[in-house]
Parts: sequence; C-alpha cells; structure tokens
Amino acid sequence: MSFLRVENLTCRFGGIVALQDISFSMEKGEILGLMGANGAGKTTLLSLIAGNVAPSAGHILLEGERIDGRSPHRVNGLGVARTFQIVRPFAGMTVLGNVMIGALYGRGRTMSLRHARTQCLEILDEVGLADRRDLPAAALTLAGRKRLEVARALATQPRLLLLDEVLAGLNASEANDALDLIRRLRETRMLSIIIIEHVMKALMRLSHRILVLHDGKKIMDGEPAEVASDPRVIAAYLGEHAHV
Repeated sequence: MSFLRVENLTCRFGGIVALQDISFSMEKGEILGLMGANGAGKTTLLSLIAGNVAPSAGHILLEGERIDGRSPHRVNGLGVARTFQIVRPFAGMTVLGNVMIGALYGRGRTMSLRHARTQCLEILDEVGLADRRDLPAAALTLAGRKRLEVARALATQPRLLLLDEVLAGLNASEANDALDLIRRLRETRMLSIIIIEHVMKALMRLSHRILVLHDGKKIMDGEPAEVASDPRVIAAYLGEHAHV
C-alpha cells in the first residue's frame, strides 16, 4: 500500500479547471518534487492534500485512509502539515511563540505549556533558530521566516510535509543551507515530503521523483534524469522547437 495515493483528482473554480484527472502515489520517506510553470496547478494540489480546498472529483488516501474533503485541522491531525509560498508569521509574537502554536493545536496536541516549550525549543535548534527564539517574528530575515514556517509545521508532528517554494527569494548560500535542512529533517524525522520549487537545479538534486504539471494536467512522473530529458517537459518549458 502506498503511503499517499491520489486518484483522478480534479479541481474546478467556477468554469476554470485548475487540475484535471491527476493520479499519482508516493512511498513513505520519499521526496516528491512538483514541477510546472506558474498557473500549472502545483499550489492547488498542495491545498487539496492539506484540506484547504475540497476537490471537485477524485480521492486522496493517506496510508489507505481517505482525507479528501476534510477540514485542514482534521487533515493536520492525521499528520499532514504545509508551508505557504508567502510566509505570514504572527509578527508580534516571539519566534518561540509562533512555533508553540503548532505544538498546542497540531497532531501531537498537548495541554502542557512546559512540554510544548521544551518540544519547540528542540525544533528551533533543528532549524537553526534557537538563538532567535525570543525575538519577534517580524525581526527575522526572509530566510529566517522561511525556517520559522518549517518549524511551525514540524511542531504539529507531521508524517507528510508539504513545502511550497521554501527557497524562493533566498541567495545561493541560504538556498543550499535550506536544502541541507530538508534532507536532514527527512532522515531524522522519517518524513515524506512534497516540495514545489522553481529552482530546477535544486529540485533535481533534492527529489527522488518529480511530478510535472502543465495547464492543470500531469504530463510526466519519473526520476529527475528522466524528467529532464522528456520531450513533453522540454516542450512545456522551452517551446515545441527547443533543442536541449
């Protein structure tokens, strides 16, 4: 049984078909990259899996249990957490306070502030923000806010982590550090990860498999080397007459 299975997933917004008949599966511990131009349906797919949007048709199963159509907090309670492309921490709260919200209301919900604090301090150490725990979130750099977004998701104790452009806006050094962090978190926390990223070189390096979307449809699903040489992917990104 696959860890995550998506079956014939379709999403319509009025007369607009954002995703059409998408099917794929992934195994536990796998990093699946989502590739596609702006408007391809990548973020919509994450929103469907996380429960932020209900599908028009199709099913989503997490270890055999259907999660499609459930509210975001119920999906999160089953072990699915996500980050957002535009990070919006609670700016007036401390870095630690932001992460504690995930611990208090996520899958591993605890009523003990002491326990939540201890757990979240460990997470902040993992993501490299321990020394900024008492700063207001608004004082963090973009790279710091991206790490805080990941830390808040981790505090909910996910099994499946959905990452939406965590490298966007970072310089080369920050991006490399972020890639190292994602790999390390997968190994230490035994996470399964779906990641959207426009930096193709980074996506190819990080992912075990890549799913390519174009105009709301799946055009390729394979290992990075297969995806990079696939004529459909080349045509979608570079034009029908491109030669690579």
